[in-house]
Amino acid sequence: MFWKEKTLTEMSDDEWESLCDGCGRCCVWKFEDADSGEILYTDIRCRLFNDATCSCTDYLHRSTLVPDCMEIRKLEDKQFSWLPKTCAYRLLHEGKPLFNWHPLISGDQESVHKAGISLQKKTVCGEHLGEEDIVHHIVDPDV
Repeated sequence: MFWKEKTLTEMSDDEWESLCDGCGRCCVWKFEDADSGEILYTDIRCRLFNDATCSCTDYLHRSTLVPDCMEIRKLEDKQFSWLPKTCAYRLLHEGKPLFNWHPLISGDQESVHKAGISLQKKTVCGEHLGEEDIVHHIVDPDV
């Protein structure tokens, strides 16, 4: 249980990557409300996000192909609030435990999907959406 013994910065690359539960919630468009500071989630996926597998189609080159891709390992403290409340990186950053459905706890890579946490088959492509359409795709990130 390395995640209980090490800080995020102390983790090896393999340990770091294993923290990702594969929910896909970091791969949807998000906006910050200028007035309230609230982070608004949408169901609009990144163009590299595979909706069926909940994975990036080019993870190694994602930051080059999608310049605004959120590189979690490079986040500053205040930016962790852009991650969903269920995210292992955010939870550990905030000193909280992982949920029982997390694959590191359950031992099952599918547990995040079985628990209904993942965005598997729950996103839309934003390629042909107009600016006025985006507001219709704001969702509750905790559902």
